[in-house]
Amino acid sequence: MMPKILVLYYSRTGNTEKMAKAVADGVKTVPGVDVELVYHVTPETLSEFDAVIVGTPTYHHDMTIDMKMLFEEAAVKGINLKGKIGAAFGSYGWSGEAPKLVLEILKNKFEMQVTDPPLLIRYEPDQNGLEKCRELGRKIAERLIHKA
Repeated sequence: MMPKILVLYYSRTGNTEKMAKAVADGVKTVPGVDVELVYHVTPETLSEFDAVIVGTPTYHHDMTIDMKMLFEEAAVKGINLKGKIGAAFGSYGWSGEAPKLVLEILKNKFEMQVTDPPLLIRYEPDQNGLEKCRELGRKIAERLIHKA
């Protein structure tokens, strides 16, 4: 079975969505890895993937309420993500804490192997920023292939 990567994102202005699409494109450059790009998933779905890459913008120094609720629900339901690969990215205007908070949750609550630091891009990603997103997707995909 092919390793599967989930690129889960939330985007209000479209910036994080552009980043998410670029991350997914990067995954697709690595043969033998499946990628799913979504903006909503149930906690149960998380465990079907070998790697979870989360894209979230920062609002009021925090991640979006949807993301927060997803992780809280997954924790309550005891969703097992131990040892899976986790990564985070996001666009921000001022502070950019959200992706860091996501990584902390993935690492501490779910015992995932996270890629630190998260990829942060201020405002709208330019070509250079999108290339970094593709690189993130590619790196995670290559890590999975070597892990398999």
